[in-house]
Amino acid sequence: MKSRLLTLSLYLLLAASVPCYGSDNNREARQQMVETQIRARGVTNPKVLSAMNKVERHRFVHPNMVPDAYIDSPLPIGHGQTISQPYIVAYMTELLDPRPGDVVLEVGTGSGYQAAVLAEIVKHVYTIELIKPLAQDARKRLASLGYKNITVRTGDGYQGWPEKAPFDAIMVTAAADHIPPPLVEQLKPGRRLVIPVGSTPLTQELIIVEKKKDGSTIQRSVLPVRFVPLRRKN
Repeated sequence: MKSRLLTLSLYLLLAASVPCYGSDNNREARQQMVETQIRARGVTNPKVLSAMNKVERHRFVHPNMVPDAYIDSPLPIGHGQTISQPYIVAYMTELLDPRPGDVVLEVGTGSGYQAAVLAEIVKHVYTIELIKPLAQDARKRLASLGYKNITVRTGDGYQGWPEKAPFDAIMVTAAADHIPPPLVEQLKPGRRLVIPVGSTPLTQELIIVEKKKDGSTIQRSVLPVRFVPLRRKN
């Protein structure tokens, strides 16, 4: 009997140490995140707000970071990469102007959080990650969460995904020192590419590239930002 009680006590202790992903606390934290960090700062697209409220950010961070999953900050995910600040994820998604029938390209999968947010809105997301372990983890994570409209690929996002082009929208979640021409080529006329551009963290600007019907582009800067650099294959 004593042995059974000891086993039960040990089980309860271990269970208490495991993050409770489905808890009311997480739902409440997510709702508060949307109201205070996102809606209050001017993001109004109802589809974006709904997606941010639905996607469980704590599923996309390191277990040690779960208590901080809904704070207004980027968080490390390993390999020198981060999961973006919730407001920036929502703001960039709204700038992209995603639509239900869209096929979207994301460059820089990371943990898969941005891809999941987009997948709640659009038909399909193709997402590319250069760092193989991150791509593998994101693929498993997204599959375990039931996302069937996200395809993850390991590769150089600067080159885009020509086999699946053209795309209705393209989002880049790492800072390039210039706008990659292959991505512009793979964007449909009349649609948008959203990308941080700058050679250092202090010079980065979030840029919207709108492609006209004749193939020319209009660019405008909307916000100073800080992203990890866009890596390329050597």
